[in-house]
Amino acid sequence: MRSILSRVNPNQLNPSGVQEPRLEWVLRRTSPVTPAQMLVLFGCLSLVSLCVGLFFWLQGALLVLPFAVLETLVVGLCFLVFAKHVLDQERIVVDGMQVVIEHEQGGIRERAQFHREWVRIEPLGGERSLIAVSGQGQTIQVGRYVRPEAREALARALRKAVQRA
Repeated sequence: MRSILSRVNPNQLNPSGVQEPRLEWVLRRTSPVTPAQMLVLFGCLSLVSLCVGLFFWLQGALLVLPFAVLETLVVGLCFLVFAKHVLDQERIVVDGMQVVIEHEQGGIRERAQFHREWVRIEPLGGERSLIAVSGQGQTIQVGRYVRPEAREALARALRKAVQRA
């Protein structure tokens, strides 16, 4: 499941002095747990696994503890990979004469800024593809965190926001 958040700031003025809203979409993954909850869950799982391994090691089964440590390391690695992508998001801001798009994935942030009058918003390929926002020699794709069937509605909303003048 994915979410779309749209905010409007009605106090924004354009150069002609007319009130023009600032529109912002934040598109992000929805995750069942936060990074802090994942850390607590990993700590509890690790504690149980290592205690069981230690118990059997003390009983003379020497290979159980090394396997418990290996298991803990593998589960920790999986949690780390998952946690790295929990905060992935796209932010689209239409503010005055600027369109700013920020995409963060795995801690790497990509940012593109366009002049509102020169920006083009078009779907790539088929109807279920990502949305290309291009202008001034740069292109960025958005809509990764929107269901494929809802991307056309997002593209229409973005075009409408950009065409307001």
